[in-house]
Amino acid sequence: MAKEQYIKRHDIVCAELHFNICKETGVKLDNKCWFQHIPKLIATRSEGKVTILWNQQVQANRTIPNNKHDIIIRDNQNGTYEYMVTDSAISGDRNVTKEETGNALNKITV
Repeated sequence: MAKEQYIKRHDIVCAELHFNICKETGVKLDNKCWFQHIPKLIATRSEGKVTILWNQQVQANRTIPNNKHDIIIRDNQNGTYEYMVTDSAISGDRNVTKEETGNALNKITV
């Protein structure tokens, strides 16, 4: 697959993940179906307790390569902030098949 196809597939998977996170945390969604969902850069629940960031960089005190995370969830419960950083990696079809075959062989020989 070309690099563009990998990125497109990655973004589709992350958009579904973003949709489900928004749904679970009570963030208002524009669409009822995940495949119509277009993630906003910043999505906030009405009370402002949960903020979901899409494809944003994290400020750090040093240079970090690849510092653009897929989804960051900021939860403000009881006056303290908790962060969850989500990065997704989508394997190539060939690698998945190879891994499944390898695992199946390991299970048979054990």
